[in-house]
Amino acid sequence: MKILVTAGPTRERLDPVRFISNRSSGKMGYAIACAARDAGHEVTLVSGPVSLPAPEGVSLVRAESAADMARAVFDAFPRQDLVIMAAAVADYRPVEISEKKIKKQPGDFVLRLERTMDILAELGKRKCPGQILAGFAAESENLLENARKKLAEKNLDWIAANTVSDGFGTDTNTVTLLGRNGEALVIGPDSKARVAAKIVEIIASPPATR
Repeated sequence: MKILVTAGPTRERLDPVRFISNRSSGKMGYAIACAARDAGHEVTLVSGPVSLPAPEGVSLVRAESAADMARAVFDAFPRQDLVIMAAAVADYRPVEISEKKIKKQPGDFVLRLERTMDILAELGKRKCPGQILAGFAAESENLLENARKKLAEKNLDWIAANTVSDGFGTDTNTVTLLGRNGEALVIGPDSKARVAAKIVEIIASPPATR
């Protein structure tokens, strides 16, 4: 299969030295890309800014902002059999970007934010018959309820749900893999490499073999 994986955070620039981001390390997405490669698939990895080495045998596309990631994903999407969106894409970005460093001033500083594009929801609208679309839901509360809502609203085939404390910045993870046909499979706690291998095994296999 041709598999596209996204990984890591995005950075939304405020000025030449500051940005809005999150604590995603990219380890889960990179592990999924490596697991898919090891299973014999042709893998494209769209990565936000991370401190991880580029995986061998994987086509790596780097993206800084949510807009960068959207362009890279939309460009590759029509050629993919399976897309696994593991990146933690920023939901908001600054309305105004200063070309010069913002200097400290007396009093408060009010930062106006606007929504970024929901890449996963847009892919759900563009998905063709036969394409498989999977997302991640990192939640701090109501894990399965929020994940099932995202699964339905964004027209996904699978969603891997994990708590923020389980997944962000760690080398291990525990996920509940939810399918559009009612599947609910708990994977872990285990290393992200082994969790990733199980996710790929399940999502990329024909339904009769699961």
